[in-house]
Amino acid sequence: MSNSLATARQLAPMIAAAGDAIERERRLTPEVVEALHAAGLYRLLLPRNLGGAELDLMTFSLVIEELAKADGSTAWCVCQANGCAQSAGFLEADEARAIFGGQRAVLAWGPGAAQVSEVPGGFRISGKWGFASGCRQASWLGCYVTVLDAAGKQQLAPDGTPLLRTFVFPAESAEIRDVWQVIGLKGTASDAYEVQDLFVPAERSFLRNMPRRTDYPLYRFTINSVYMAGFPGVALGIARAMLAEFIALAGTKTPRLTRNTLCEDALVQAQVAQCQAKLDSARALLQQTLEAGWQAAQEGRLSVEQRLANRLSSTYAIHQAREVADTVFHAAGATAIYMSHPLERRMRDIMTVSQHLQARQQHFETVGQALLGLEPDLSVT
Repeated sequence: MSNSLATARQLAPMIAAAGDAIERERRLTPEVVEALHAAGLYRLLLPRNLGGAELDLMTFSLVIEELAKADGSTAWCVCQANGCAQSAGFLEADEARAIFGGQRAVLAWGPGAAQVSEVPGGFRISGKWGFASGCRQASWLGCYVTVLDAAGKQQLAPDGTPLLRTFVFPAESAEIRDVWQVIGLKGTASDAYEVQDLFVPAERSFLRNMPRRTDYPLYRFTINSVYMAGFPGVALGIARAMLAEFIALAGTKTPRLTRNTLCEDALVQAQVAQCQAKLDSARALLQQTLEAGWQAAQEGRLSVEQRLANRLSSTYAIHQAREVADTVFHAAGATAIYMSHPLERRMRDIMTVSQHLQARQQHFETVGQALLGLEPDLSVT
């Protein structure tokens, strides 16, 4: 078993115990953040020469799932921070060390719009962005914008996806706005931020979907591929925790107007078995495609077919997890609607996960296009 996975399991009880405070404060508690730093869980996907674990994506997904069983917001923040840390592969070695060399370095970013002008030595940017999960723990913030040519037409990378330029700057350079008033994953503090006429040196800017400066196999995956490994782990972890909570409840609850406990109900027995199968099969497919992709990355580059397989298994896992959550939440009856019961918060969390870009139903359409011999939209891979 990976040291990182064992560490996640060791931290799980402490993280779970902090769940109420994380929900109430709408951000990770200082104690949880400190424990994550001490365990190196913000640095899972950084190279060893920057103090990272150089973890493979199969294990990374399992670590995120383990954290999500304890708390969805914590797992989401760790996943997002590690995806952002992929920036290290695009930067010059000295710049990567300046940003990620510190043991408490965390980069956060989110989508938005910006005005960018190139000036001597770098760029000046003004803009607003949102959904910056983990920005309250971040030492650095980033943003990315679509690259346009002189005529204002969107430029494309060699693989046909829109060319994106990313900028990285100290977190204190931006104004963070508290806008994360939501129903689930409250502790991610996925707030908005903005900068005005901020100078960013050229060396802290890079073209996001171009070849990396390092040839480590992990950096042969797109940043989006990293998210496709991690975010389904969040969904699977939450759903596994909900199934475990329901199994515990089923042994003690006798529903109103019935004589038997839930666990003695034949329908419940079948549902529990089917839920277990859904979670195990979704994880197996995810791990299988990640393993195939990892093997390809070690030998060269991922093919379009492999990227689409990752997209399919990732989206499928999130939807299977959501189905399991729906099943056990409904089967638990009125017990699940009380805020004092773990099923209530976890249901809100997984509903929020399933609203994310990574869970869009259109991803199945994209993969279906390829299977039918049509041209797929590779921007989602």
